Amino acid sequence: MRNAMLALLALAAAGAVTMAGSGPAAAIEYPFCLQGGGWGYPGECSYRSYAECQASVSGRYGYCNVNPRAAFAREGRGRPYRDDRRRYYREY
Repeated sequence: MRNAMLALLALAAAGAVTMAGSGPAAAIEYPFCLQGGGWGYPGECSYRSYAECQASVSGRYGYCNVNPRAAFAREGRGRPYRDDRRRYYREY
């Protein structure tokens, strides 16, 4: 009975450690995409450098380009970008 209780306690402790140690996954926007040749738009965006993308596209129908999601990404996630300056017009 004692061995069963220790096994159950060890299993519960391992489960608690697993649940406490895992965090949310972070999305990474790599700067280069393999485009063309049936990959769609923006393509296969999993390359950290242009040279890495060129090595992958070698011998296949396609080309390397800048990832538009990474190129036009904004820092932070506040309100959407727009010109908030108020324009006042005089009435003539």
